[in-house]
Amino acid sequence: MAALFGARVRRLRTAAGLTQAELGSRTHVVSTRITQIERASGAKPTLELARALDAALGGDDLLVELWPYVYREAFPDWSRAFMAHSERAVSIGEYAAHVVPGLLQTEAYARAVLSVGTTLSSQEQLEERLTARLGRQERLRSADRPRLWVVLDEAVLRRPVGGRDVMREQLGRLLRTATEPHITLQVLPFDQGAHDAMGGSLTLLELPDGSEAAYTEGAHHGQLVEEPDEIRRLALTYDRLRAAALPPLMSLDMIRSVMEGSHRGAKVPSRTERRRVAQEQLQQSGGRQLRRGGGRSPRRRPGS
Repeated sequence: MAALFGARVRRLRTAAGLTQAELGSRTHVVSTRITQIERASGAKPTLELARALDAALGGDDLLVELWPYVYREAFPDWSRAFMAHSERAVSIGEYAAHVVPGLLQTEAYARAVLSVGTTLSSQEQLEERLTARLGRQERLRSADRPRLWVVLDEAVLRRPVGGRDVMREQLGRLLRTATEPHITLQVLPFDQGAHDAMGGSLTLLELPDGSEAAYTEGAHHGQLVEEPDEIRRLALTYDRLRAAALPPLMSLDMIRSVMEGSHRGAKVPSRTERRRVAQEQLQQSGGRQLRRGGGRSPRRRPGS
């Protein structure tokens, strides 16, 4: 993608009758930087530079639209593959252990999450990562949007990322998002104790051709899983998490009470009571009943 980006810059520059030095002057970089971009060598272009190049060359946002794909090349192969699968997925099932999933984050919350740690080299890099993350959320508003089923650990609700105001806005966003017909949200309460996914977050993807992939992530690493037997094992783990979590309406009540500061670890309903409520909700929405035993039917999709 960096080579394609560079080729487009070269073509636009030549059509505009500019030398590399002249283009560098118009975009406030040295001519050698333009050389590096056109040859796909050296540091990748920043989003700010992509915008400047588009403006100087009359690119009609062509370079800005290409930039996310160039940006993605800075990530490890497994991370790029996961992002590519996510953009095509027809169904996404996710367990979030520590923070709200990127697809559901507000801008302020995302900025706070991305600011943590020592991987950022500059404010510019932060803005680039923020732009890329918020851009991926457009998929949920597109015509081919995926079905999304998210299980949030209770810790996600109680960790005040970014401060009280940012967290309150984020919880409000979750409540609004959960009203969308293609999105289901559950909360896994502390009272459920230990479970199979305590090591980190888990995402299951179903692709348009019916194939599946999984992604596991800890604090400092991630792993894309495409081996069928391992995907089936992770899918069973995810099904058990959904079964242990509060039903959707109870989950929204819990999010609302945490947002309002009124939830103080009230007694969680028994599993029998939760199953009864979940069955009623599924029947009201025309869904199938929860299967007993925690198994997983072949190629079953989250939300189906």
